[in-house]
Amino acid sequence: MAMFESLTGYTLRDPALLLVLGLVPLALWIGLRRGAPAVRFAPGGLFDDGGLGLPRTWRVRWRSLPRVLQVLGIACVVLAFARPAEREALPQRAVGLDILLCLDTSSSMSSRDMDQRRTRLDVARDAAARFIEGRPHDRIGLITFARFPDVRCPLTLDHEALTAILGEVRPVEGEGPEDATGIGTAVARAAQVFEAGASPSRVVILLTDGVENVALQGKQGEIPPTHAAQLCERLGVRVYGIVAGVGRRAADGSLVALDTQAMQDMALRTGGTFHRARDADAVDRVYERIDQLETSALEEPRYVLEDRYLPFLILGLVLLALGLVLGATVFEVLP
Repeated sequence: MAMFESLTGYTLRDPALLLVLGLVPLALWIGLRRGAPAVRFAPGGLFDDGGLGLPRTWRVRWRSLPRVLQVLGIACVVLAFARPAEREALPQRAVGLDILLCLDTSSSMSSRDMDQRRTRLDVARDAAARFIEGRPHDRIGLITFARFPDVRCPLTLDHEALTAILGEVRPVEGEGPEDATGIGTAVARAAQVFEAGASPSRVVILLTDGVENVALQGKQGEIPPTHAAQLCERLGVRVYGIVAGVGRRAADGSLVALDTQAMQDMALRTGGTFHRARDADAVDRVYERIDQLETSALEEPRYVLEDRYLPFLILGLVLLALGLVLGATVFEVLP
């Protein structure tokens, strides 16, 4: 079986039928036994070069050809019944990841400290769109958050629709009831989305320009980043944290450094990484780094068996017919 495949490139679906080929020698032996001439002739040696000196004709030399053709024909027919098949490799596909983009839409994302022509949110959206374009095999979704998280787009392979939704994202109204930064709640909502799926590779990319100010210490009913990290760890969700911008402006206009320890701990605990991005180019570089870390695996090579018995069957029938015709005409033996 293995030798046949190595020699021909074909495998056999029913190799047991090749045992029938063992009957061919038996059939030949029986045919020779039953094929004795009914009328005695002078020994054939009289017509050889060593007999009367007459030359042997080509018909005499090739008199076994019809039988050989019939044997080969039977062998081809039996081989056809053993169902030769060719292994054709299917195109190898990438096994995609499930990725949720968590994008901060608090009013501070309207700042233009990263790019004079674009706001922080514009920079984040443009970088995310390029990231999405480079991940065609992944299911990607979008969650926006300020005080509360909103699933703007579920996990999907329709990246064109996702990019369109991403382009419509706007920051919340400044000083309004929604204007806060609930990082823990947003990550917990992402984990909840993943919990309903079955993908073994789950990734959250969270971009914010602030710190958790919703789940303050002692506040009931809110989810701090620590608890969200525990939930992600249990579900096997990796969190990549990105803090965009140069910091927070105090009431007097001074720059206040952000306390990013909670986000760093979240990334470390879940197997992700933490990044700072102070300008537009830095955001792109962070997404590129995450893109390199989160590579799509390739599924195991797959094959499909395509039947190739028809050429063997046709060849076998042609050889059988040719052997019979030649045996009854050119190479006919008369008693």
